[in-house]
Amino acid sequence: MTQHSVTHATFTIVRHYDASPDRVFAAWAQKDRKARWYASHAGWRSQDFTLDFRIGGREYLSIAAPDGVVHTFDGQYQDIVPNERIIYSYDMHLDRTRISVSLTTVELKADGTGTKLIFTEQDAFLDGHDTASQRETGTRSLLDSLAAFLATGDPD
Repeated sequence: MTQHSVTHATFTIVRHYDASPDRVFAAWAQKDRKARWYASHAGWRSQDFTLDFRIGGREYLSIAAPDGVVHTFDGQYQDIVPNERIIYSYDMHLDRTRISVSLTTVELKADGTGTKLIFTEQDAFLDGHDTASQRETGTRSLLDSLAAFLATGDPD
């Protein structure tokens, strides 16, 4: 018989970006921009990416790691305040195994000539397949990718 478990965790990451809140928001809200920093990782193969950025809209990403394991993000937007706040819930799968269910809040605050981003995630990790430390490390990497994308000076 399979043992089932759930581990709850919350983490917050604060970042400063040398870009306006509207530009940072657009990087989350526009599919072509988000695909450049979120849906592409060196050595990984993107299989499917959809983005319907509106309250009730869905986001889906399926991407294969170099070892062939498919990581799937399936989310729904719960609240959006342009240039200020994005709240979404999502579940993650490794191949066909659901590993977590999460609620994420992204807050954007004008900070001098840039933006202070506050990323808070509340997680339920299922059956020992993932941990808060692993998820936070992955999220930090994604936020680094966002910084690199914003640094390219991609036009508004």
